[in-house]
Amino acid sequence: MAEADLFALESAALANARAAHADPRADARAALAELIIHYERLMRESRRLIRRSDRAELDMNQMNRQLHELAQQLEYRATHDPLSGALNRAAVIDKATACLRRVDMALIVLDIDHFKWINDDFGHPAGDAVIKTVVSCLRTLLGPDVAVGRVGGEEFSVIWPTADTEEARAVAIRICDAIADQVFAAPIDRQITASVGVSWNSVGTSFELAYSRADEALYAAKRAGRNCVKIHSQLPLPAAQAAIAEL
Repeated sequence: MAEADLFALESAALANARAAHADPRADARAALAELIIHYERLMRESRRLIRRSDRAELDMNQMNRQLHELAQQLEYRATHDPLSGALNRAAVIDKATACLRRVDMALIVLDIDHFKWINDDFGHPAGDAVIKTVVSCLRTLLGPDVAVGRVGGEEFSVIWPTADTEEARAVAIRICDAIADQVFAAPIDRQITASVGVSWNSVGTSFELAYSRADEALYAAKRAGRNCVKIHSQLPLPAAQAAIAEL
């Protein structure tokens, strides 16, 4: 089936104009008038199509911006805790794993002391406010570029790339002191503290080992009375390991 010629009328008018131009006896004015009519119609249609194209381009650009914003929102929701805005556990694992592939890193894990009492005494909304305030405190203290995550109900972690174990210890002490000094909004009428555990890990260490070391140090801080910092490398060896070390 032959394809329809969308410009059949215009082609015919152009052919008539050419024939009139070639034949001195032809009515050139009539051919020119017909050609003018079709040319003006083409100009009107061209302007209309251009306007429609401009609108379509604007709509497409707006749609692309909306899709980009939606993709950013979905990525944020996939990697951040909805309550506090801190990184979620999966994002902490990804960032820490990537960091340990490149450099030495301290993993700082902290847990709000007696958090259940806060919920029991002041209610869960107050507990949520404490969690958000702790994250805000960490960001203010450490800066916006430091990876701060919420890895459990009242447990948080900080990824701190460093080759200096004393630097990691100093950062952990600053965190512990900052939370203890933080003033929390009503109805909280008591000091809120956190226990902090630190593991320093050389490049190539797995996240699982880095976390288990920090978690062990965290529980040592809990056993030591809370509101303090414990470094995994400074913990006493378990009895079985100590016996092996003495051999």
